[in-house]
Amino acid sequence: MIDHLGRRSCLIGSALALSGVLLSQRVAAQSYPSCPAPAAGEYILLVRGESESERERALSVLPAANPVLVCSYVDDVVVRAGGFTNLEAANSWALYLTDVEDLDAFVAQPGSTGPATTAASAEPSVPPYQPQALGSGYAILIDYANQPEVAEALQQSIDRSVGLAIYRQRPYLLALATADAEAAAQLLQRLADEDYTAILVDSQQVVRLTSAVVLP
Repeated sequence: MIDHLGRRSCLIGSALALSGVLLSQRVAAQSYPSCPAPAAGEYILLVRGESESERERALSVLPAANPVLVCSYVDDVVVRAGGFTNLEAANSWALYLTDVEDLDAFVAQPGSTGPATTAASAEPSVPPYQPQALGSGYAILIDYANQPEVAEALQQSIDRSVGLAIYRQRPYLLALATADAEAAAQLLQRLADEDYTAILVDSQQVVRLTSAVVLP
């Protein structure tokens, strides 16, 4: 009888503790403004942050060019990053934050009340995202200013698929990853002559998200 009462008390205590956690999360969410819905043609990235340290880490990683705020989404406190004009760019950041930064991130699209896609479920037309740190060598990256048409023009110029990568917490098009310094230098000069904003970096500092972007 005493043992039965002890187990019952333990279960009640666990239930109360769990309800307390859920209540504290709900109260925390209510202390922030509701997240604005995506504007027409905009995709937003939502990063769950149960603790202040998680939210600060997300804020430090997200691109500075995108409008970012902490807000309430359903009963969660999230970091909202807006300004993405295509699903692929937003989803690449969700995948990077999930797989590399170990944060819980997903994307919401215009006219939706829930995630458009998560790091585990990209659209069928989007190639699989497999974040991978590049090995030693050289990488040529293109700052595409969140304009998908740059990828199309670049692919036509170099006559091969263009990848998507993260370097120093910013997204870039990946034009080349090679151990051949001469080949890297030649392509860098060619791209500069064609007015691309190209940089040559240590490939070990680059995380490739996909080997081929989806062209519009």
